[in-house]
Amino acid sequence: MLKTEIQNHLETKLIPFWKNLCDKEHGGFYGYMDFNGTIDKEAVKGCILNSRILWFFSSAAKMIQDDTLINYADHAYEFMKSFCFDSQYGGIYWSVAFDGKVKEDIKHTYNQAFAIYALASYYDVSGKKEALKQAFQLYELIEKKCKDEKGYLEAFSRDFQPVNNEKLSENGVMAEKTMNTLLHVFEAYTELYRVSRDERVEKNLRWILEIFETKVYNPKLHRQEVFFDKDWNSLIDLHSYGHDIETAWLIDRGCEIVGDKNLTARMEKMTKDLTECVYKKAYHNHSVWNECEKGVENKNRIWWVQAEAIVGFLNGYEKEPDRTEYRAAAEDIWQYIKENIIDPRENSEWFWYTDENGNPAHKPIVEPWKCPYHNGRMCLEVIRRL
Repeated sequence: MLKTEIQNHLETKLIPFWKNLCDKEHGGFYGYMDFNGTIDKEAVKGCILNSRILWFFSSAAKMIQDDTLINYADHAYEFMKSFCFDSQYGGIYWSVAFDGKVKEDIKHTYNQAFAIYALASYYDVSGKKEALKQAFQLYELIEKKCKDEKGYLEAFSRDFQPVNNEKLSENGVMAEKTMNTLLHVFEAYTELYRVSRDERVEKNLRWILEIFETKVYNPKLHRQEVFFDKDWNSLIDLHSYGHDIETAWLIDRGCEIVGDKNLTARMEKMTKDLTECVYKKAYHNHSVWNECEKGVENKNRIWWVQAEAIVGFLNGYEKEPDRTEYRAAAEDIWQYIKENIIDPRENSEWFWYTDENGNPAHKPIVEPWKCPYHNGRMCLEVIRRL
């Protein structure tokens, strides 16, 4: 039933919604819809949003064997190729205006990674070698300009001079390295390796896993640290439940793609611990809390956290079939999503979050960070796994 319901949700709710945001006049997809469902056709178009839409239509087309979706992936790709790439200095801009003019020319490692993720998936379904070539150009750029001997750096000016990491620093800190960027470089490289089997990328995946194991993962607290200085010293007492459950299944997926049983067994010690800790600490009242900062729980039910929890608990159940409580939790969270997170109104999608009482936050339905990535990927992972 879970697979049937979620595939139906993907095909009748998510895909039609994002199709309707296609900007046929200026290219790409509209970048903003407010809580009331009003589209701002002249809103900024985040390049992360466009990358995630490109990934979504590419991956959905392959998973459900719907070739009509490739047309929407083509549309997103043409916009990326025409407007998001910097032809002078290389890399992907942070954002462009509705008509493609550069809005913010900052270069962020996180942003480059999502473009790689999207281009690799698009190549996989379209067969366009140009897209794979562009993915490798971004890969080589990250490896040359966006890392030091200890890990991946964060934010840069247009010509790749270091700048403050305002885009991915939160909770009152300014981080020089983040778990979030490291995770999504790993995710992007996993997809790039899956479609290319390039040995350089495999070496990077193994290196990143070592960083997670020795610098990011905190075995005493059964969690990952989140924000760091350049030497991987944690800057804040913060437990991000959504990122931990997401990391657990993404690392397991990366190990699966690499195909090294010894590496998989080593990493599962960490991923099983992260999954169990989120289950015990954050899974309450049919859903998963957001985070805990300095001992204070944020109990908002964020849309993407619920989506990642479904995949994470299903993954935990697959790894340990005797943990039937994980499978039950995934089904329970889906029920919560249906009742509280999915917007029942016409021509809408998921609410950003609900509070402890199930009241939806009056935040945008679409904006540069609100996209079909987490919930769309949850649907595709459930279909793939079940």
